[in-house]
Amino acid sequence: MSVETRIPLLRAIGWHDDDRAGLPADLPADTQIGRVVIQHRTGYEVHDGSGIVEANIPSSLRKPRIAAEQRPAVGDWVLMAPADDGGLMISEFLPRRSVLRRGAAGEKHRAQIIASNVDHVLIVCGLDGDFNPRRIERYLAIVQESGAHPVVLLTKADQQKEVAAARATVVAVAGADVPVHAINAKSVASIEVLAPYLGPGHTLVLVGSSGAGKSTLTNTLLGSEHMRTGAVRANDSRGRHTTSHRALLQLPGGACLIDTPGMREIKIYGDDALEAGSFADIDALIQACKFSDCGHNNEPGCAVNAALEAGTLDVDRYQGYLKLAAEQAAAQLRTAAADKRAAERGAHKNFGKRLVEKYGRR
Repeated sequence: MSVETRIPLLRAIGWHDDDRAGLPADLPADTQIGRVVIQHRTGYEVHDGSGIVEANIPSSLRKPRIAAEQRPAVGDWVLMAPADDGGLMISEFLPRRSVLRRGAAGEKHRAQIIASNVDHVLIVCGLDGDFNPRRIERYLAIVQESGAHPVVLLTKADQQKEVAAARATVVAVAGADVPVHAINAKSVASIEVLAPYLGPGHTLVLVGSSGAGKSTLTNTLLGSEHMRTGAVRANDSRGRHTTSHRALLQLPGGACLIDTPGMREIKIYGDDALEAGSFADIDALIQACKFSDCGHNNEPGCAVNAALEAGTLDVDRYQGYLKLAAEQAAAQLRTAAADKRAAERGAHKNFGKRLVEKYGRR
């Protein structure tokens, strides 16, 4: 099937006209275009516009040293060609319009891609023991670097009395430009506020901790019990992982939804831009300090201290910013050190290769 014939089918799974620019001019006739809907340890499930097919990647991309950014991820548009075993092999993925990522869990310095080619990221937080404005700040920090637009969803609004106060707290954290909706994830009427994000061609991704209500919201959006849901613990309102892997689902209204497992750790990756988005006001204060190297302690003309003393900058929010900035700086150092080690290994390998070429093996 030609590209021209395939494109209308791909629109049903989120194809944008801008994606076309990434297609090679000399696309072979036997090449198929599809979108990654599920990533397994040993392969991928790809939707080609008509249905789901299985595909693999070359063995060279499975090696541990290969960065996550170099492998296909859920949401990627990929090109597939027939493989020698009769299956399909992913030859490349198209340029990403957006990529949502975090630092890999544990002590690793690498990035973990959550989803790509996403239009809106729905940050889900329960209005129970799960409610944590500082965690929402962390999500906003990784979303604002992704190229996608954040939307905060406060679930379990039917179970709480102080919904307006909680929403006001989140608006103060997220900023006026970030939509904040308090909803009952089980109610079709309650989630009608999400209609602007659910049109054809849109791709959404749900992020949040276990028990926040992501699977419940997914079922309501789908109109069926597609995702398994579970109870939360009474002491902290945290749930078990009912979603085991990232998966792209087609919604009845034409949008695509990527559901993700609950995240217990949200690590800032090295080059996330904290000066943008919800921390833009703090960055503006830092730029307004009298001295460019102001440490924001007892220096004269410090705009940050002036704002803290005047109460226009919340102390807890500023402390949260400092913590994220410290994590960002540490991640940048780890990434730089890892890149240096990789470059040294490459230089050593090339030097050895040149010696063999000149003198032969001994």
